[in-house]
Amino acid sequence: MIFEYFWVADRDAAVEWAIGPGGDWLGERPRDEAGVDRLDVKRIDAHVVLGRLVAFAEAGSSDSGTGPQQVWPDPDKVPCPHETYPLAGTAWDSGLILEHIPESWRDTLAGVVADAVPMLALQWCDIAEMSWDYEEAADCVRMFVGLAQRAKAAGAQLYCRFCA
Repeated sequence: MIFEYFWVADRDAAVEWAIGPGGDWLGERPRDEAGVDRLDVKRIDAHVVLGRLVAFAEAGSSDSGTGPQQVWPDPDKVPCPHETYPLAGTAWDSGLILEHIPESWRDTLAGVVADAVPMLALQWCDIAEMSWDYEEAADCVRMFVGLAQRAKAAGAQLYCRFCA
């Protein structure tokens, strides 16, 4: 499964870019990929795998905050049909999920210094959910840190889009 992490100014801009104008997943999605700073990664879901990296980076911090929050489909407007298949024509039918990465996670990742990357990569490459070597983990840590730093510098938020 591919996960796209990106940053934009706010929730509306995230829905516009990731889903379509006004959340219209059936309409044309903007194709100006050059205007969005993003990172495409395999198997790095926000809740578990990215969450583990953030936990390693926090190293003893007692304030882990909350986890990623679903933005689209809006769970308040279109409740998830847990026990049944989504009805055709609903936002759930698209398979697209958009989540907001907590600002505290963005700030934690943005605060990672270069000297900390080797230890974070060593810890992260050893988690059960991933099968990669140290170099791949280190490169991925650097990419997430860079994305978070650019988002924080712009005063923007991080988001994750994937297809379930």
